[in-house]
Amino acid sequence: MKNVLITNAIIIDGTGKKPLENRDILVEKNIIKDIIPSNSLNNPEFEIIDAQGSFILPGFIDTHTHVMANGFKMEDTMQRPLALHFYNALENMDKTLNAGVTTIRDAGLADAGVKMAADKNLFPAPRMQICVMPLSISGGHFDFFLKSGFDMKLSYPGLPDSICDGEAEVRKRTREVLRSGAEVIKVMATGGVISANDSPEFAQFTIKELQAVVEEADYKGGLKVMAHAHGTDGIKNSLKAGIHSIEHGTYLDQEAADMMVENNAYLVPTFVVTNLNKKKAQQGELPEYSRKEAIEISHVHQENMELAYHSGVQIVMGTDCGVVEHGNNLLELKYLCKMGMEPQEAIMAGTLKAARCMGWEKKLGSIEKGKLADLVMVKKNPLEDISSLAREKNISMVIKDGKIVKDIRK
Repeated sequence: MKNVLITNAIIIDGTGKKPLENRDILVEKNIIKDIIPSNSLNNPEFEIIDAQGSFILPGFIDTHTHVMANGFKMEDTMQRPLALHFYNALENMDKTLNAGVTTIRDAGLADAGVKMAADKNLFPAPRMQICVMPLSISGGHFDFFLKSGFDMKLSYPGLPDSICDGEAEVRKRTREVLRSGAEVIKVMATGGVISANDSPEFAQFTIKELQAVVEEADYKGGLKVMAHAHGTDGIKNSLKAGIHSIEHGTYLDQEAADMMVENNAYLVPTFVVTNLNKKKAQQGELPEYSRKEAIEISHVHQENMELAYHSGVQIVMGTDCGVVEHGNNLLELKYLCKMGMEPQEAIMAGTLKAARCMGWEKKLGSIEKGKLADLVMVKKNPLEDISSLAREKNISMVIKDGKIVKDIRK
């Protein structure tokens, strides 16, 4: 795509500033070259995109998703050929882009090959930071060995084993995941809702084991660790070990919230999966062993996320799409506002603050001179109706890395 001038836009830049009206955005190759008053530049070398008063936002960032997953149904591992998981991922990534999400932190199963193919633009895909494979104890949240004796894990050479017990084995497994191309390490510090062998409140890994993971990641150029953690003890163990972000955080209490503030740790609430799984459980669509927990934690989760927010915890957007249907990503913003955020704050949680969580804020997360041209054009004012961002037809254009990847303007 040649150089572009986006004209007549109302810019919500992701920094929390008031919207900029009647501004043009100059994009050269894949970089935001400048933001200038509307109609102040007339150059035939630019491709003109007339926003016609639409709102332009930064490309959104989902810090917790699974592009290789479609429900985590264990029977799929038995019934689906390996290649089908990759072809399904193509559709998942396309849905993610169409929803206005141009960057993701994949929380498990996207390997180095998936990232390389996306980086080469072999298919429409969000920019991604990958953990490759989460770490789990035996019998933990990512141990798919069943009481029947069948192991339901997805396995091929690009995915290292996830199971590790004891400090020495944890260090080795972390190194193997790093060798496989992980840019962030994920640990399962508690059980999970859809686990067959555990429960969300159960702590997994000792503090020393978690510290070993953090140390190994730090040795690899200061990489961060994210912890799947529902239960209170698992959250606190993770924070004591120096983990960078807590995913889900369902049973977080005041002490844990204070620890997060003190540690400057991030919280990724994943309201989307909590709320959609509750509906699925009520409709009998989840496995029987997880229905009761899916319903029960939704009420606890809401209350404790509000506690975290009012305690000053840094909260960013993440959805766990992949456990639930892809393309629902920006529904998270509505739930963040229900928790207590103002729309502008929720937008920042899905843009600049999310970029900071990933360590990519120098190039992403806001519409500023010198940053990558990831932009989303919407028809309705999201500051007046944050729910409008979750309606795909409202997302009229998506630009990722300076290239138009969606355009449904009429």
